[in-house]
Amino acid sequence: MRHLPDDPSRRRLLFGGAALGAGALLAGCTSNADNSNSGNDSQTKVNTGDNAALGKTVTIAFSAPAADHGWIRAITDNATKQAGLYKDVKFTKVDAGKDAPAQVAALQTLIQQKPDVIVLLPQDGAQLTATGKAAMDAGIPVVNLDREFSDAGASRLLIKGDNYGMGLAAGQYIGAKLKGKSDAVIAEIAGIDNLPLTQDRSRGFKDGLAQFGLKVSNRVAAQFTVQSGQDVTTNLLQAATKIDAIWNHDDDQGVGVLAAIKQAGRKEFFMVGGAGSLDAMEHIKSGDTPLECTVTYPPTMASSAIALARLIGQGKGMADLVELQVPKQIVLASETITKDNVDKYLPLGFRS
Repeated sequence: MRHLPDDPSRRRLLFGGAALGAGALLAGCTSNADNSNSGNDSQTKVNTGDNAALGKTVTIAFSAPAADHGWIRAITDNATKQAGLYKDVKFTKVDAGKDAPAQVAALQTLIQQKPDVIVLLPQDGAQLTATGKAAMDAGIPVVNLDREFSDAGASRLLIKGDNYGMGLAAGQYIGAKLKGKSDAVIAEIAGIDNLPLTQDRSRGFKDGLAQFGLKVSNRVAAQFTVQSGQDVTTNLLQAATKIDAIWNHDDDQGVGVLAAIKQAGRKEFFMVGGAGSLDAMEHIKSGDTPLECTVTYPPTMASSAIALARLIGQGKGMADLVELQVPKQIVLASETITKDNVDKYLPLGFRS
């Protein structure tokens, strides 16, 4: 996280949460880099196994929206670092431009250059679907990262976070704390409403609360930006004189949400975030804001995407699986970070 109309990204994440899921899937099938790189941060991974052997050189082209948002910046950084672990990978970045049409134009040119694999985080999944299909038709496998194409045939592999699971986890956390309080006032600060990922998060949140007989009382939508988070939260706090809990979909957006809460001097509620940013985890650890929990959406998916793109380009499967090919879809689990376990996740956080 997007994405978005013209500011794609904002989704959320934590490398940590899903790093566990991605790491397990990739165990034994990642890199051929020498061991001097194995001390890297936990957002990239060097493993041993059949897939670690040097293979044919693969050219991987990568395109993602501008890194003007913490989660997107982590996506791009992780992809770049992971590619750097392989001696048999040539990595090239393709400017995604300012919007979907600009990214389409850049990728049309790229397709003519015939890279072995394209790893693509679209400005907008639906608008980039035809381009993904064009690459696939040209014999270039596409790894669709995060923002899903509207046609499964437009990619060889989809790897994404669990948006529904993210909302479900947030709803279950809030529901458990407010259990038995049937009149609880619960607010939701969503991201961009026309994105399927936002809709999935809201659906999961609704279902999580329903398990405890609760529902959303006040809902507003922002734009996955700090300023929009502050603006909509200011309005929300003015409209709702009493709130018991808030779920904010995105920790980058949450910087503005917390600023609005501080400015309003409101302290009667607790808050759950989304993504797993380092900023959010620091607040959770120190207890200096209403934010006491965040649910993860890992940007480590970009590292995994590069590792899997290499295998696809080399015609390999995953060493720990029986199947001869990389799976068609991988969904990374969303995990819940609280003060009880935040120390474990702090090294994995990304800065908003």
